Amino acid sequence: MIRILLAEDTAILRDTLAAVLNLQDDMEVTAEVATGDRIVTAARQYKPDVALLDIDLPGVDGLTAAAVLHDQLPECRVLILTALAVPANLRIALEAHVAGFLAKDTPAAELIHAIRIVAADGRVIDPALALATLQARPSPLTDRETDVLRLHSEGLDPREIASQLYLSYGTVRNYLASASDKLGARNRIHAIKIATENQWL
Repeated sequence: MIRILLAEDTAILRDTLAAVLNLQDDMEVTAEVATGDRIVTAARQYKPDVALLDIDLPGVDGLTAAAVLHDQLPECRVLILTALAVPANLRIALEAHVAGFLAKDTPAAELIHAIRIVAADGRVIDPALALATLQARPSPLTDRETDVLRLHSEGLDPREIASQLYLSYGTVRNYLASASDKLGARNRIHAIKIATENQWL
């Protein structure tokens, strides 16, 4: 029997997934959580074979929880099921050593098959997303330039960014200028647009 931990914050989707999976002769949803901060605790308690995680969860996102599960409970295999199936998230998921990554529009039969593969120590990655990830350009920005540009895209001005990141005002301006130069942007707004379109933020 494949024991499954299900982490999904939308109640109707969580109930539907649980009902579909519990209909399988070889599967049992042993734990259901609606927030990311309950994933690791539930995994310790119920010892699932597979954790089926959404990314966009309250408390702790599914990718962060996946990394913690790999470090603390490596015997629990992680399969991400998300509406946020984009190359940037797949890269992060692979760094967190997930065993599977699928979009939420995956047919039920394919999801069930994927769970069986993951439970048997295999890997399943959405093929279209894998191809898009391979074709995507890597970000030319440093981690700090990315942090600064992301905060600027959220509406913070350079002084607010400086305060939040414990940097000087001049340093933040330099990071914004450097990011714009690397992206070939006309200005900061254009830099944010380019970085967002390429999923670098």
